[in-house]
Amino acid sequence: MATKTKLHPRNQHRADYDFVRLVAQSPELEPFTVINPAGQTTIDFKDVLAVRMLNRALLRNYYNINFWDIPADYLCPPIPGRIDYIHYLADLLACDNNQKIPRGRHIKALDIGTGASLVYPLTGQSEYGWHFTGVDIDPIAIKSAEQICKSNKLQITLRLQKNPENILKGAIQPGDAFHITLCNPPFHASMEQATKGTQRKWRNLGKGHSKKLNFGGQNAELWCPGGEIKFISSLVEQSTEFADQCLWFSSLVSKKDNLKPLYKILEKANVDDYKVVEMAQGQKTSRFIAWTYINESQRPLYMNGANG
Repeated sequence: MATKTKLHPRNQHRADYDFVRLVAQSPELEPFTVINPAGQTTIDFKDVLAVRMLNRALLRNYYNINFWDIPADYLCPPIPGRIDYIHYLADLLACDNNQKIPRGRHIKALDIGTGASLVYPLTGQSEYGWHFTGVDIDPIAIKSAEQICKSNKLQITLRLQKNPENILKGAIQPGDAFHITLCNPPFHASMEQATKGTQRKWRNLGKGHSKKLNFGGQNAELWCPGGEIKFISSLVEQSTEFADQCLWFSSLVSKKDNLKPLYKILEKANVDDYKVVEMAQGQKTSRFIAWTYINESQRPLYMNGANG
C-alpha cells in the first residue's frame, strides 16, 4: 500500500484509502466505488455524492462519528488535509508544553468558520480530546453542526456570529481562555474569482468546463471582499483585543504570496512571535501562520495542566 509520506507522521491517512475496511463498516459507500486503470478500488472524486460518502465513511471508521451529514451544496472538506492542520497545531502547542503533545478537554480550541461539516472539532476531539468551540456566520451551518453533535452525543460549543464584520468579537467572550484558534478563511476576493478557481480545478481533474464544485461550498465559505489577505489581516487586527485570552492564534494561508504582507501586518500588531508551518498533501502544498502575544517564558504557564 502506497504511503502519502508528505502528510503529518500522526495522520491516519498517510496510506492510500483502505476501501475494504471502509466499505465493511460503511456499506453505503460501496455503490460509489470504481476500479481505476491500475486495478485499484477508489471513487470518482468528481462525483459530489461519492466524496460525501467517503467523508462519512472516514469519520465513522477513524473518528467514531456514527452520524454525519451536511446540507446540499455546503463545503465537503477532504479529511486528510484538514486533520493535518490539527496535528501540526498539536506540535505547536507541544513546544510550550515541554515537547509533550497536549491532550484532554482542558485544552481549548476555537474554530473560526466551523462550517456545516464541523470537520475540525470532530477530528480534533477524537484525536486529542480537546474541547472545541465552533463559530460561524451561517445559521444553517450552525444548525447542521448542532445536529451532528446531538446525534453523536458530543460536547462541542457552537456559537452563531451575528455580525459578519466580526471574526473574534463575539466568538471570544469574557472569561474565555483558548490555547489555540484555527481558521480556514475564504480565499477568493469575489464570486467571479471563485468561479474561475472552480473551472481551473475541473480542468485539472480532466473534466473540461464546469461550474460545479466537487467539494461544494457556499459563498461565505469560498469568497469574501478583499479575499484571504483581507480576512487574515482583519483576524490579526482583532486578535490584539484578545491578546491575553489566547496562547496562539492561527489561520491557513492558501497563497504563498500573502505571507510577506502578513509578516508586516503581524509586526505592526506587535506580536511576540509568529511562525509559518508548511504542510503538504500529494501535489498540493499548504501552510498556516500562527502568532502569539505571550512572551516565550510565560507560555508554559498557559499549558499548565495540559498533561492531565
